[in-house]
Amino acid sequence: MKRLENKTAIITGGNSGIGEAAALLFAAEGANVVITARRKEQLDAVAEKIRQAGGSVLSIPSDISNPESFLALVRETLDKFGNIDILVNNAGVLDSGLLPVDRVQDDELDRVININAKGTIQCIRTVLNVMLKHKSGSIVNVASIAGVNGGGGAAYVASKAAILGITRHTALRCASEGIRCNALCPGSVATPMGASAANSTLDMDMLGAMAKHTDMKLPVCQPQDVANAILFLASDESRAITGQEIVIDFGTSL
Repeated sequence: MKRLENKTAIITGGNSGIGEAAALLFAAEGANVVITARRKEQLDAVAEKIRQAGGSVLSIPSDISNPESFLALVRETLDKFGNIDILVNNAGVLDSGLLPVDRVQDDELDRVININAKGTIQCIRTVLNVMLKHKSGSIVNVASIAGVNGGGGAAYVASKAAILGITRHTALRCASEGIRCNALCPGSVATPMGASAANSTLDMDMLGAMAKHTDMKLPVCQPQDVANAILFLASDESRAITGQEIVIDFGTSL
């Protein structure tokens, strides 16, 4: 049986990596999938893969840091499918150079937090206006191990830790309303975004501090590993789980 039959899911950052893997998996499980990101050509390519496999998909470019942009996406989703059952907050950016708290600048803090933290909150707030009316829904936030153990640039760590806090807050707010909210905390993932971080630009002090607390001999996660966990938290199989954060890293950070 398809686990997401007749459900509609919005997946941000659905143009590559984890978002693309989740979109393909959700569609295969019977969901109406709405994918969004800023790059239209990449979105359309993912949408075409879903259509070729017989899935139902809507591709809408948007910017999660712009509330009006995401609100327009929600309205278009409702016009097309009538409801929103699942929200996967996957869109985000890396910081520049793993800059620690004593070196990070305000402009970098603003850029990363505006997209990763504020963007996630704005998406939750907008979709909750729909979910609360129906007293049903599952929200899955893709955070990072950096938000759990502090291993990363200060701006990125702060943004991902904020996502963990808003996950618990949303779960607490909505537990009596039939709406769940959980977070996933991947370690290193083999994605285009992760590959774009050039070692020559990284802060070596921060990199050294992280290396002391990481087992580099263990495997790196693939996008499908994270997508599988997203599917579980989005589906009714996890109906008793809310307000939780799950680390996905093969035990690298233990």
